Amino acid sequence: MTRKKIKELDVVTLIRDIPEYKIKKGVKGTVVDIYQDGLAYEVEFINKSGHTDALFTLESDFIKEGI
Repeated sequence: MTRKKIKELDVVTLIRDIPEYKIKKGVKGTVVDIYQDGLAYEVEFINKSGHTDALFTLESDFIKEGI
């Protein structure tokens, strides 16, 4: 099965914890930039108020496409 290519503004799911920032797997984020043809992604995580909780550059093995 081929994975769908993640694009800018796609919603993605974190599949690994980032314990140093208290971000747990399963959190949803939005891709705001793509680096090296999908080797890494800039992902924004927002809270229920609409404010940014975190903005990370993540390697592709930290996220999966979809909600």
